[in-house]
Amino acid sequence: MLNSQAAMANAYKNQQIMTASPEQLTLLLYNGALRFLNESIQAMEEGELQKSHNANMRVQAIISEFVVTLDMNYEISQNWAALYEYIEHCLIEGNVKKDVQQLNNAKAILEDMRNTWQEAMKLAQQAKVAGV
Repeated sequence: MLNSQAAMANAYKNQQIMTASPEQLTLLLYNGALRFLNESIQAMEEGELQKSHNANMRVQAIISEFVVTLDMNYEISQNWAALYEYIEHCLIEGNVKKDVQQLNNAKAILEDMRNTWQEAMKLAQQAKVAGV
């Protein structure tokens, strides 16, 4: 029973990813990064250092993906690249030094970036509906 529920949940996630727009995929990545970062912080606070490390590495992989997919032809991309670089720095420092504060610094910035992205998606949708 539990395996079939897990399989159904996994199928749903795969369907969600396969049908998502690029904007929605970006939002899914932000949410995934934050989920893994929360896991890393919680595991570190509980002394489960390997679990924390593994979750941290998943966040770093998502941040790396964000960096390589930035279109540097836009001025804002320079700013986002700098933010991603700082987030990566915080993740690495937090992981190496077992410093939850560094992870929390990365989390705060990621949350702001995710919320900004979400708001931009909402505004773009409103403009599309309005015919702008």
